[in-house]
Amino acid sequence: PEVYYFSPTSHVPNSRLPVLIYRTVLPADPTAASTREALEKNHWIQGGVFKTFKAHHFHSVTHECYAVFKGSSHLLLGCGPLDDPGDGGVEVDVRRGDIIVLPAGVSHCSISSEGDYEYLGVYPEGSPHWDNNFCKAGPKETAEKAKVARTVPIPEYDPIYGKDGPLVDIW
Repeated sequence: PEVYYFSPTSHVPNSRLPVLIYRTVLPADPTAASTREALEKNHWIQGGVFKTFKAHHFHSVTHECYAVFKGSSHLLLGCGPLDDPGDGGVEVDVRRGDIIVLPAGVSHCSISSEGDYEYLGVYPEGSPHWDNNFCKAGPKETAEKAKVARTVPIPEYDPIYGKDGPLVDIW
């Protein structure tokens, strides 16, 4: 997978773990159902089917995987709306067949999307329900969220390749 590291900002904890993007790894002509089947066998459980979400946010209590089964999106990772644009955010494109794995604490939002963009959000089995943090808290609260995010366990399974997949080695 592609690997992206992000340093903390004043409003986003980010993570020592990198964001991973796997290109064209979903089953041919993916649907929500075929995508769910492919990922749940590797112990990543569906949280919902989502469309474009333009609000900068991160989850402090769980890692998250977007599995794109329809359309494409241009995402901004690693910074929030109150951060200086030079604070290290990266823009990436994801499209049908791709997955992106976001460690707890890493901010993300969709800048734009096309083709009736939809993705399946999946979370490591046993994770608590995600929380939404909108990258607008001050440094003290952000530091508290960072402490929580650092305690989220590393999954034992890669969402695509299972027990011996790249996520397990890289994280």
